[in-house]
Amino acid sequence: MQFTELGLAEPIIQALSAKNYTTPTPIQTQAIPVLLEGRDLCGVAQTGTGKTAAFALPSLDYFARNPKATPLNGCRMLVLSPTRELAAQIAQSFRDYGRFMKLSVEVIFGGVPINRQIKALSRGVDIVVATPGRLLDLIDQRAFTIKDTEIFVLDEADQMMDMGFIHPLRRVAKMLPAKRQNLFFSATMPKEIEALAAQFLNDPVKVSVAPQSTTAERVMQRAIFVNQAEKQALLTLTIQNEPIDRALIFTRTKHGADRVVRFLEGAGIPAAAIHGNKSQAQRTTALQAFRHGHVKLLVATDIAARGIDVSGVSHVINFELPNVAEQYVHRIGRTARAGAEGVAISFVADDERPYLKAIERATRIKLEIEPLPENFMEAVRNLPKPAAPRKGGKPQTAEQQSRRADGQRKYQDQQKAGRGSPERGHRPDGDQPAKRPNRRRRSGVGAHKGAVQRVAAPR
Repeated sequence: MQFTELGLAEPIIQALSAKNYTTPTPIQTQAIPVLLEGRDLCGVAQTGTGKTAAFALPSLDYFARNPKATPLNGCRMLVLSPTRELAAQIAQSFRDYGRFMKLSVEVIFGGVPINRQIKALSRGVDIVVATPGRLLDLIDQRAFTIKDTEIFVLDEADQMMDMGFIHPLRRVAKMLPAKRQNLFFSATMPKEIEALAAQFLNDPVKVSVAPQSTTAERVMQRAIFVNQAEKQALLTLTIQNEPIDRALIFTRTKHGADRVVRFLEGAGIPAAAIHGNKSQAQRTTALQAFRHGHVKLLVATDIAARGIDVSGVSHVINFELPNVAEQYVHRIGRTARAGAEGVAISFVADDERPYLKAIERATRIKLEIEPLPENFMEAVRNLPKPAAPRKGGKPQTAEQQSRRADGQRKYQDQQKAGRGSPERGHRPDGDQPAKRPNRRRRSGVGAHKGAVQRVAAPR
């Protein structure tokens, strides 16, 4: 089947043709006809199979055939996403697929000024993609309403509920109009989550194109047993030996991700980190640097396990295994996308063996166990010290790091020669500018007891 056979509106077919999309994926083939009929749907498909287009294309077709003014301070379609990165990616997909339609798309999440978002929503928006927290902030401030929403989408439904969003979701559900179309999509849908999702869906059609927790078939999966303290040496060695185009490296903790980056930078290997402790500007900068190839290695927590769609990710390295087996599916789904092949390598410490068994049970795949490299112990002995932590900003390339080191050496040479920096009031000869003394005196009439006034010295 071709996209042209699905009955989508002409502007959508034109946009798909511009992106060279001709053949729909299985989840798109099954979901789009159902959604074009206006039915509710619960879709389950392994990650990287095109779920975003599966709900975006029929929704855009609805807008093309049912033009209507946008409601003030409201939207016609609401998409909820668990992470900022996924929300931004979904919004961009709507803009790409609707490029030949006059539709407004806004993405709403925390970490950025709220006033700018309030202004963007004031005149009404066709499609809003949001994270639950910022959405409810806007609603509580009466800057936004969802009472006129015609289509409601919950993407990565299982993660939304696993992340503790169930109470915000119930609040959102009460504010939505009774007459609406509901769409749930996820890569995994355990029975308890499916029962909970049934509260939000009205007689849904269930579409599943792969068994639950099935991993991508084109990913070659390997595991290496290694002591926890020696994982960093193994990672450095793996990066040097593997033909990596781009690699995502996953850790369980935020501090662990930063620590891995510092060790890699200490070995002269540029890398960037992305996790919840980073500001939105830092997360966006790191992701863009990774997407454009300025940085080949992105170290992340599971915040990046969903929502990162970067072409050319050849490797996923599990520096630490996830303690939830389903999360492994999402992690390795960042590679082998759009028909490509990929490699997933997992470092397994002794205390992580139960996690490995749980993953193999959930995926029904036995991971290939690989021995440690021959020069592994030499790499452990010669492991460089981690680079000093630095504050956020754009991830540095090797050339930038070299220039920075040259500048530091030049500054140290100046200090040894007795020459200070002329910046910040320093004089070239090393003398400090004279400071004006401050005098203190008791305050006059009307001041409270013990008050002190600062009086500047006469010039």
